[in-house]
Amino acid sequence: MAGEKINILIVEDESIVAMDLAAGLQMDGYNVVGIADNAEEAEELFKNNPVDIILMDIQIIGDRDGIDTAAALLKTRYVPVIFLTAFTDQKTVERVKQLCPAAFLSKPYSLNNVRISIELALSNFAIAKETQSGAKLISIKEEHTNPAPRDKETILQLNDHIFIKQNYRFIKLKIEDIQYIESANNYINIVATTQKFTLRLQLNEILEKLIFKNIVRIHRSYAVNMSAITSFNDQDITIGKIELPLGKNYKEDFLMRFNMR
Repeated sequence: MAGEKINILIVEDESIVAMDLAAGLQMDGYNVVGIADNAEEAEELFKNNPVDIILMDIQIIGDRDGIDTAAALLKTRYVPVIFLTAFTDQKTVERVKQLCPAAFLSKPYSLNNVRISIELALSNFAIAKETQSGAKLISIKEEHTNPAPRDKETILQLNDHIFIKQNYRFIKLKIEDIQYIESANNYINIVATTQKFTLRLQLNEILEKLIFKNIVRIHRSYAVNMSAITSFNDQDITIGKIELPLGKNYKEDFLMRFNMR
């Protein structure tokens, strides 16, 4: 699948609040893998689903609260946690701080604040992974006369995925699913297996920062994924039913990517 939705686990003991939050996030294009109201159910959902972000209420059903539950989940694998709570006393805040959460939202919260927190969580998580494991983060901002603020970032790369910002959410895309990138004046089209993304960027900007050796420039207006090529000749490269021009200034570099003996 070319574009993967961000997977969110909601842990909330108020069913109406949880369902309302899930409905709003799903309308925004996120995938809610499940809703839990206790630690055991949260652990089961986390174990059996690809969770990217956890929205965790502190007061949940059972002996373990949301803080203890989040700590247990993070021992399994680390993902960003956004705490949702009506409790803002100092003792609670100090316990939450020990887990280095992505955000701490006091109830009642707005869906817009949750959206912003999810966006920041993805960005900060990518930065943390880069620091800890050497994963490459790219942050490409839209071109404006004045410098773009942080919320205008459009692409984050984390290992073999990129996150492309579309409206209020990031869409996860495997880099290997990119077939080609096309320049169209001040925009680029990233054409993947089943989707196309249009971004206000220059082709050279993304090629300079995108870390994936199979993406090769073949023309001033095109770059292709070498693995997606079905055939080529001296003038054209074919990807499926699409023919792209092979520019003479890029032909030598293109041919050098093959292990010819």
